[in-house]
Amino acid sequence: MNMPRRFALPCAALATAMLCGGSFAQTKELTFAHQDMLVPLRLVMESGEVEKATGYKINWRMFAGGGDVIRAMASGDVQMGETGSSPLTAAASQGQDIKLFWISADIADAEALIARNGSNINSMKDLAGKKVATPFVSTAHYQLMAAMKMDGVDAKGVNVMNMRPPEIAAAWERGDIDATFIWDPVLSKIKANGKTIATSGSIGKRGAPTFEGIVVNAKWAAANEPFMVAFVKALNRANEEYKATGKSWKPDSPQIKAMAKWTKANPNDVSSVMALYTFPIMAEQVSPTWLGGGAAKAMAGTAAFLKEQGRVQEVKPDYSAFVTTTYVDKAMGK
Repeated sequence: MNMPRRFALPCAALATAMLCGGSFAQTKELTFAHQDMLVPLRLVMESGEVEKATGYKINWRMFAGGGDVIRAMASGDVQMGETGSSPLTAAASQGQDIKLFWISADIADAEALIARNGSNINSMKDLAGKKVATPFVSTAHYQLMAAMKMDGVDAKGVNVMNMRPPEIAAAWERGDIDATFIWDPVLSKIKANGKTIATSGSIGKRGAPTFEGIVVNAKWAAANEPFMVAFVKALNRANEEYKATGKSWKPDSPQIKAMAKWTKANPNDVSSVMALYTFPIMAEQVSPTWLGGGAAKAMAGTAAFLKEQGRVQEVKPDYSAFVTTTYVDKAMGK
């Protein structure tokens, strides 16, 4: 899983992209910016079910990170895409006209704080005076800082180091760092000689959740409501399929082959990585946990963090304007 998808978009780059925004032609075609996350959406991409149901042509374009997706949407080249909560919040903070309408994944246990065996770190409080690596301005960085604050740990007393995942893996091998908050594939490799102190899921339950979402240009969505409803139904079908049978998928199962095809992942790794996430179905999507309030609250917390890091100029008083339950509600027959 590539680091950039979780990175917030620098405000200057976003502002430049927004100046290029164009209007959308009302044609039955859209471009969807996808990434390499192992989420049930890949089954929808493989099946072609949305295209068959709606008659729309969908151009599936692969992007390296959430910041790239947001830039492409701001320019008008892309109508819909996948992004993590940090890039989404950066875009919303800059006033980009987008709506989060689906939580593609609760990051849950897919990111974690791991302490090296022998480091004498058994809790967040033990991080004082230690070297802790994480990619700055990522969801992992956000949750590390949030968890330390919750547990009364003075961040100034911790040597928090900015490293990309490959650098973290190398530093861990050399014994240069005491702990890291990171995701796969590095996470799986370092667990062998480390101890899990906290996960994205455990910190999320304490009030600092992170997620992967699907966002759409607000005007395009309003003009193409039947498509939006059909797309949500397909997304939910895929999540339901994973929930019902995912644990039995094997590397040679058609579902795993589809996941690997669209993400370039090793088929042998797909099941174990997907098991770290949770994929909300429609009733959960519109609950207070997610689109019904929790997502906007999570964005507000993320925005405050991004401002502290100098990545956004202002924090919106309310992020609910960038979240909608409309299309899930209609898909559920409400």
